Amino acid sequence: MTTTDDGGADGEPADEQRRHWQDTYTAHPEMYGEEPSAAAVHAAEVFRRRGARDVLELGAGHGRDALHFARRGFTVRATDFSTAGLDRLREAARAQGVADRLTTAVQDVRRPLAAPDASVDAVFAHMLMCMALSTPEIHALVREVHRVLRPGGVLVYTVRHTGDAHYGTGIAHGDDIHEHGGFAVHFFSRSLVDALTEGWTLDEVHAFEEGELPRRLWRITQTREDGPLG
Repeated sequence: MTTTDDGGADGEPADEQRRHWQDTYTAHPEMYGEEPSAAAVHAAEVFRRRGARDVLELGAGHGRDALHFARRGFTVRATDFSTAGLDRLREAARAQGVADRLTTAVQDVRRPLAAPDASVDAVFAHMLMCMALSTPEIHALVREVHRVLRPGGVLVYTVRHTGDAHYGTGIAHGDDIHEHGGFAVHFFSRSLVDALTEGWTLDEVHAFEEGELPRRLWRITQTREDGPLG
């Protein structure tokens, strides 16, 4: 198992979130438990059916989903901007005997992804894209995901959407970003989801609920079309 660092410059709202998540992961190392998310369980089946062998996870946190992918036999590159979360993930991977199938890297998704062009079969991101990222940053990230996926590769991501009970409440930061309890969320509209499909085939937009309130999310699956984006 190896670790690399690709941090970003400070000075943006997302930097406050980076510090907040780092402190949260350090104080609450088991905040999400050990079981994989329902989205990751579904994604693993999608990836298996598509013949994927390697998975890049964005926003892996403590790694409950990355570990699930590794246990299912995928080679996994798990990224997050929290070193505390990745430290915990490496410990768990060694304990579960999957360290040989998993690498970690610190990644600020506002910067280019540290992966070569057309180098991975599948990308997974559970509630990463609906963090405190601006709409242009989200578009840039999806272009980067398109770049690193092989033609025919698949992206599965989840986001909280504008039908969520927290949308329009709390501290408003503009651009559909609202903050509650120190956590800022960019709530996705369906028009944003559709705008992110240029150069992709949109396979599914699945509505589901998770956690308290409950949170209302979409699980989006889209496939990279041949050729680079214009």
